[in-house]
Amino acid sequence: MSDLVIVESPAKAKTIQKYLGPGYEVIASMGHVRDLPKSKMGVDKEHDFAPQYTDMKGKEDVIKELKKRAKKSGKVYLATDPDREGEAISWHIAQMLKLDMNDNNRVAFNEITKSGVQSGMSNPHKIDVDLVNAQQARRILDRLVGYELSPFLWKKVKRGLSAGRVQSVAVRLVVDRENEIRSFIPKEYWSIDAKFTAPSSRKVFDAALIAVDGKKLEIPGQAEADALLARLEGAEYTVSAVKKRVTKKQPAPPFITSTLQQEASRKLGFSAKRTMKAAQELYEGVDVQGVGAVGLITYMRTDSLRISDEAKAAAAQYIGTVYGKEYLPPEPRNYRSKNNAQDAHEAVRPSTPELTPERVKSSLSADQYKLYKLIWERFIASQMANALLDTVSADIEAAGCTFRASGYSVKFEGFMALYVESTDSEEGSRKMLPELKAQDKLKLKSINGNQHFTQPPPRYTEASLIKALEENGIGRPSTYAPTITTITSRRYVEHEGKALKPTNLGEVITELMKEHFKKIVDAKFTAGMESSLDEVEHGEKDWVSTLHEFYDDFSKTLKKAEEAMDGKRVKVPDEETDVVCEMCGRNMVIKYSKYGKFLACPGFPECRNTKRIVTETDGSCPRCGKKMLLKKSKKGRSFYGCEGYPDCSFMTWNVPTSELCPVCGKTLFNKGGKAGKLICENEGCGYERELKK
Repeated sequence: MSDLVIVESPAKAKTIQKYLGPGYEVIASMGHVRDLPKSKMGVDKEHDFAPQYTDMKGKEDVIKELKKRAKKSGKVYLATDPDREGEAISWHIAQMLKLDMNDNNRVAFNEITKSGVQSGMSNPHKIDVDLVNAQQARRILDRLVGYELSPFLWKKVKRGLSAGRVQSVAVRLVVDRENEIRSFIPKEYWSIDAKFTAPSSRKVFDAALIAVDGKKLEIPGQAEADALLARLEGAEYTVSAVKKRVTKKQPAPPFITSTLQQEASRKLGFSAKRTMKAAQELYEGVDVQGVGAVGLITYMRTDSLRISDEAKAAAAQYIGTVYGKEYLPPEPRNYRSKNNAQDAHEAVRPSTPELTPERVKSSLSADQYKLYKLIWERFIASQMANALLDTVSADIEAAGCTFRASGYSVKFEGFMALYVESTDSEEGSRKMLPELKAQDKLKLKSINGNQHFTQPPPRYTEASLIKALEENGIGRPSTYAPTITTITSRRYVEHEGKALKPTNLGEVITELMKEHFKKIVDAKFTAGMESSLDEVEHGEKDWVSTLHEFYDDFSKTLKKAEEAMDGKRVKVPDEETDVVCEMCGRNMVIKYSKYGKFLACPGFPECRNTKRIVTETDGSCPRCGKKMLLKKSKKGRSFYGCEGYPDCSFMTWNVPTSELCPVCGKTLFNKGGKAGKLICENEGCGYERELKK
């Protein structure tokens, strides 16, 4: 009689089955099997929020199979993901199969490798009820808010709206940032920038005016800039001081969930949802050619920077062999996690560092490979030596004015030979200075006054919003991706390029919530709730009293809001465009359907005119010469089609450019992005050119 091991997904089951071998049968529950009912609240508020769980619709066959296999098995092991959600799934399965809750039948795998699986199976333990209660408390909190606040929004704004604790704060952050941008008043300032050559080199380098008569410089307007330029006319420029020093640059730590999502957004252009999908697949296991099914990364929902000694040793072995001993730090690196980190798991790292990205590339999808390469490089680099930079700063004097030129060069690459962290605001390109020494007379090539204006704070991107949520203690590693997915799918926030912009609906809802439900959209209050849930998880707080703390006040607030808004309704203004309705002359507005945005006449129902929203691109159709339009497939993928459709059916996945084919004169299309090539899609031409990397 085999022992039964229950996991969530078939991919994970397949990988674990390989390591356990005969004597074990591994099957998947396909995620949760029980939950609060969809059709009603499912929480008994009168009896300490007792949840009324039901079997999930669509899971009947899975549940039947689990019960059947459990009856035929020896011991049943519950091996769901090692976090609150996974613990709750195991608890629900144990309840459903009527397992002994005091039995050591719970196993956890931080990594799906042979050693990880064997370690987990050799250390079974009881289901952690504190973890389960923390998940229950979160689920019930969200159900209470959703089922009681959402109907209020339906009555006062429009039907179909939803509200949630974390999502409401996330939307408020985006709305508040937009209000900052709108209220920002640009301030004018000027700079004076010069270009020089040194006696020892023809290389032109830049310097900026930083001080006048020994005082820090501020140039508020053109008159002051012109006066300084007049003062410098005909002046002699002399190097007064040159400072050289070697600075150390340390590698970034390995990834946690939030930094993984941020860096994947910056470097790969992945949404948080796309990142976590690929990460889940890499954790659960992939069939690697020559190796078999193996989990390529450790568990990807973590806020800990801890790394096992075995992983550090494997990284050191690789670095020493490939790069040389000088690329190793004096001793293995340790990184400190934040004070509120759970530290239940390691940082996100390759489970087997010897499996390099190139070795597994042929076995992975494009997204899996890109993300694995990012995780692998970040981890290996985190265990490498510091980079050493030669920095140079030169002060240049003329007519009592001080200019400064600065630059740096890499003396020793260290970790930078493999990986450099991205930032939200990209730094300027490196500047190399010619050899300069004190008393050198420089030749002025040009000098100009340049007008500038202070800039408002940038809109959030997915990466910077996740960073803000983490810094404010809002949500946890498992919630960042679903939160952003929810606020965009509900159309409270929309993407404008990479930036996140609130919709009119999002702004109306946020203002309503700020007026009547201040705590729900208050970052500090939400962070406090997260801390309370953490205390429940650690057994330091009762989950029922935690719910009472929140709900007793929330129900009073809701009652007051309903009284204050009695008979009132808030209108969401339509977003007006400059497209004129040809039937009645009004400016058309943007509306939404399940297929996305479209243009509609605001004169409905008298005027029922609607239009598709089209985006023109560079270039023209290689068949008929008409404009090319950006379109969306049914699955939401972007493609490019001729304006003359259906008369002209030309379409392509490649991006039209403004460049013309040197052979036939038709539009060239970009295939493969920055590292791809330009191709001519005019039938019979065949011209193509690799892009410079």
